[in-house]
Amino acid sequence: MKQKHQVMVLAALVVVAVLIWTLEWRQKTPSMQTAAFIEDYKVLAVENPQIRWPELERAQKTEYKSNGRDPFSTKAPPTQAEVDLAKLPPPAPVIPQPPPKPTTASLPPNLKYFGYGTIPNGTPRRAFITDGDDVYIVSEGDTLLGRYRIVKVGNTNLEFQEISSGLPGTTPLDEQAAPPSA
Repeated sequence: MKQKHQVMVLAALVVVAVLIWTLEWRQKTPSMQTAAFIEDYKVLAVENPQIRWPELERAQKTEYKSNGRDPFSTKAPPTQAEVDLAKLPPPAPVIPQPPPKPTTASLPPNLKYFGYGTIPNGTPRRAFITDGDDVYIVSEGDTLLGRYRIVKVGNTNLEFQEISSGLPGTTPLDEQAAPPSA
């Protein structure tokens, strides 16, 4: 049964293909369409189609004299003031000065000094510094992140020195920077 069904479908497809092919064959070919277009062509009305030699010679002998404007550009020609300005010698080149070296160092903006504490046995004060969720506890003389040496832990600010440049710096006590207590 299955093979009989396939043969019927094949026969139907062949009939459809033959039908389409015959319909397309009857239509005009592109070359015939072009020929019909040429038949309908109407010549333009020209009084005298001969070459006008005197006008052609006069056009060939004309010499182009520029007024300073580029005929292929949409920009307007330069004004006399611009031409005069262009004739002036160029100004002396300005040598950019290097930016002044900073006189103080600063901690990165993500580091905040939020408190201090002491241990009763006479050790130096300890500073509490936060970096997001991380908390660093450093005492006077310690290094922070390998870049900053802690000089003094004060009540209102933290004094430090940048190790690479030797520049001193201070940062204020930021009470809002304290991490939430657990």
